[in-house]
Amino acid sequence: MTYIDGFVIAVPGDKRDAFIEHANAADALFIEYGALRVVECWDDDVPDGKQTDFRRAVAAQPGEKIAFAWIEWPSKEVRDTAMAKVMEDPRMAALPPMPFDGKRMIFGGFTPVVELGA
Repeated sequence: MTYIDGFVIAVPGDKRDAFIEHANAADALFIEYGALRVVECWDDDVPDGKQTDFRRAVAAQPGEKIAFAWIEWPSKEVRDTAMAKVMEDPRMAALPPMPFDGKRMIFGGFTPVVELGA
């Protein structure tokens, strides 16, 4: 079964194009090192919750949009090996600057427990 890295990020609304540019560059490295798929999503219908929500999770400020992303890997072992290589790759340092506050990004690794498809 696959392994998933998930991310939620607050991005200034006027930095959408910079976010996409950064994502395209970084995501190409993940694919090169073994990721099966990377999906980057932009805030479209992200409601405020009554107790918690995506915005509170990342301490989003007025004018910021929520980006939701995931990387699908063949296995946790492939992910662990690939992430180490990606972080050492000199092309990571040459990426366009992150157009968001990385300290407020939330992320984690997940083992799928249900997978359905068409």
